[in-house]
Amino acid sequence: MLAATYTRTGPAAEVLSVGEMAAPVAGPGVVLVRVHASGINPADVKRRAGWRGMGLDHPLVIPHTDGAGEIVSVGEGVDPSRVGERVWMWNAQGGYGEAGRAFGTAAEFIAIAAHQAVRLADSLSYAEGANLGVPAMTAYRAVFADGPVAGQTVFVNGAAGAVGHFAVQMAVAGGAKVIGTVSNPEAAAHVMDAGAFATIDRKREDVTARVLELTEGAGVDRIVEVDFGANLELDAAVLKRNGTVASYSSSSNPAPTLPYYAFASKGANLRFIQGFLIPEAQRLAGEKMIAELADAGKLKVAIGATFPLHDIAGAHERVERGSLGNVVVLIGGWP
Repeated sequence: MLAATYTRTGPAAEVLSVGEMAAPVAGPGVVLVRVHASGINPADVKRRAGWRGMGLDHPLVIPHTDGAGEIVSVGEGVDPSRVGERVWMWNAQGGYGEAGRAFGTAAEFIAIAAHQAVRLADSLSYAEGANLGVPAMTAYRAVFADGPVAGQTVFVNGAAGAVGHFAVQMAVAGGAKVIGTVSNPEAAAHVMDAGAFATIDRKREDVTARVLELTEGAGVDRIVEVDFGANLELDAAVLKRNGTVASYSSSSNPAPTLPYYAFASKGANLRFIQGFLIPEAQRLAGEKMIAELADAGKLKVAIGATFPLHDIAGAHERVERGSLGNVVVLIGGWP
């Protein structure tokens, strides 16, 4: 099979290569998937780059934790009727703080535990399905980890991003009013199309004042936070008493100094979301919601760019530059 690999961390163009290697087989409890689309997350790019001194846990790595394709064979203990099933995959490569798997989805085939290959809704393409594992499931966990959101106001920082875009849709589907921050008019239109009540241009507006204006001074019940370190004071200022901040990243400041009493005075709940460590019950509930929204035609998966496997380095560089929509590597010419 053709696969993208790297044996050392560093710049994409220097360490990523594409070539032939032996295809895997489906062992007990495992399915063999012909991969048609491989999604790229910031975590994949950071891992390949050696972010914050991150080293290799395996001598050879096939990148990417998310993907979608078709089951072509199953191992012992797996229902044979799954052969031919369209699926999306999660945690296919590795998470933070643990070695994880060496071989991810940036290859023509992957052998993966049967429960990590989830039925893909008929209404979603393989390219769309390749973005569900980390972005959609992280969004689900961030929105619903502390219970239902019906009747609440949810503030999504970074609402046009991969996780944020899903969080807006899921919170709206859960009955919440959603306010999201954006950085330009295109992003604002993108977020409003996802169902947001209002957007705030973080580069041109006073976000704190605008949130309080939109909530008539009451503040918000929950915050889905893209950069905890950068937005500590903002979050503390707009959060209601006993509200929750669910943060899934703090890239700008990995070691933030916490304004303890700003949060403690409100009885705030601080939750840190790790998309690679979602509890099973929440994972299954998230998978169910994704399927229901997709089957109802209410799940929009934003794809900003697609690349062929041989240009995987270009795909990684696109993610590093930042852009609206997810970046997907198409394998074998599938949509």
